[in-house]
Amino acid sequence: MLREAFGVTAVARGNEIKLTGPSANVDMAAVALDGLQKKLRRQEYLSTDDVSIAFRDAQIAGDAGSASGIDIYSRGHAVHAKTEGQQRYIDAMFEHDLTFCVGPAGSGKTYLAVAVAASLLKRGKVRRLILARPAVEAGERLGFLPGDLAAKVNPYLRPLFDALNDMIDVEQVKRFMMNDVIEVIPLAFMRGRTLNDSVIILDEAQNTTVSQMLMFLTRLGNDSKMIVTGDTSQVDLPPDTPSGLVDALDRLKGIKQISQVRLEKTDIVRHRLVQNIVRAYEAE
Repeated sequence: MLREAFGVTAVARGNEIKLTGPSANVDMAAVALDGLQKKLRRQEYLSTDDVSIAFRDAQIAGDAGSASGIDIYSRGHAVHAKTEGQQRYIDAMFEHDLTFCVGPAGSGKTYLAVAVAASLLKRGKVRRLILARPAVEAGERLGFLPGDLAAKVNPYLRPLFDALNDMIDVEQVKRFMMNDVIEVIPLAFMRGRTLNDSVIILDEAQNTTVSQMLMFLTRLGNDSKMIVTGDTSQVDLPPDTPSGLVDALDRLKGIKQISQVRLEKTDIVRHRLVQNIVRAYEAE
């Protein structure tokens, strides 16, 4: 049934199933198997209907993923745009070398950027995925954090790890990081580097200074894409320090191959209360 439904070759050896065939077909078959495994853990048997439903759901997920251009799955479902604004954002990332995305919390700025980057990595379009974030505290002083350098910067980079682990197996992420295929680093560590054949994502860019933003943007190498995300309503810099994101949006508008996408409250896809919370604070 698996072979016929997805047009793949499936070979079972011990506790492993090897799938071969076109990339999109293999992805859908793998999603179907993952769904069946989860159901099996819950009820200890599989009916013919269970198998049919899992195959149908995987095919629907595959169609949704291909429609948005992303062939990445999260918890058995294809990652895809849920609003028109998000679809514009996805299209811009695939079509442009440098994309700025500004929008409120919960609108998918970081999540979709990581999904597009993971998709390009999976297809072999790029060799590396680099995620950076300024280490700026959100209105509170945390003091000296314990541990080595990795332990100190980990709290700032946690949102990027969360998005990655949603889409790529945790062990695979660890292997990629050991082999420098994936790098999650504070913005300060970008200085002096030229990044070729990479997708480079800068998250929380509203907390960069003008000089930091210039430093980051000039890291762009050959055959690379750069994605800059932020929320200009949540700047945590000192009051007299201009935001590098706001400055860059003004300076760079109108330049070819640079796209600027603005997501709105209607693009918020977190808990339904988040839209209402954002509106309440804006009303003030």
